[in-house]
Amino acid sequence: MTEPNRRRALQILAAMTIGAAVGSGVSGCASTINAVGSAPIASPFAVSAAFTPFAGSTMVFQVRRICCIGRNYTAHAREMGSDPTYAQQLFFQKPTVAIQKAAPGTVADCPDPTLTKNYHCEVAFGAALSKGGRDISVERALQHVYAYAYALGLDMTRRDWQRAMGDEKKPWEIGKSFERSDLIGPVHLGSSIGHIQKSNIQLKMNGQIKQSSDLAKMIWSVAEQISKLSHAFELAPGDITYSGTPENVGPAVRGDVIECHTNE
Repeated sequence: MTEPNRRRALQILAAMTIGAAVGSGVSGCASTINAVGSAPIASPFAVSAAFTPFAGSTMVFQVRRICCIGRNYTAHAREMGSDPTYAQQLFFQKPTVAIQKAAPGTVADCPDPTLTKNYHCEVAFGAALSKGGRDISVERALQHVYAYAYALGLDMTRRDWQRAMGDEKKPWEIGKSFERSDLIGPVHLGSSIGHIQKSNIQLKMNGQIKQSSDLAKMIWSVAEQISKLSHAFELAPGDITYSGTPENVGPAVRGDVIECHTNE
């Protein structure tokens, strides 16, 4: 694939606006429970599952969870008041109820969040896993990414709650893991171009660039992220890793339109 086509193939637009909630961000489906040594047992209720489409395909990627890396860009770590040493990255997770699809060329309607007075938006680069495991080596880590599949996400954060919980040495879930707090674009297959090592990543708000950096500036590469995560958690197909966010995070309010791009 030529370089111009490479840029077009990975161009991603995920736009959203803060407003009233409309419908569900995930599609529901009935599930079954497989008892060991017996036939499947039907569930007495339907359990929602989260999916995001593959770009240009009828296939969908079923998301198991999103594993996020914090403080993975030096400048962002500093703006959050942290010492950006190699050992200080942190992990947190977003459940499937946090996921809302954001189709290119459309504007997703993100609900007004409850509780917060300081609602922030952060662009993130995601790798979609088709294989899991524990203690994955850096050398083997990219073999766990499905067909060089990547996506862009928008991590919404109750910053006031995140900071308050951090100051009190308490968990962050109320600041990060609430419903529809993660907008994700289609998964793009890059089989013909290989794994992405460097690329511009940016967030625009109302047409103005707010965040702009390069994936090459990440402290941990995607391979290192997968390896490090696998030492803390058992990874599995359907997991998506988020690579942290660049500097210049900031608030979003009702009516703001937010766009996320890579490879511009």
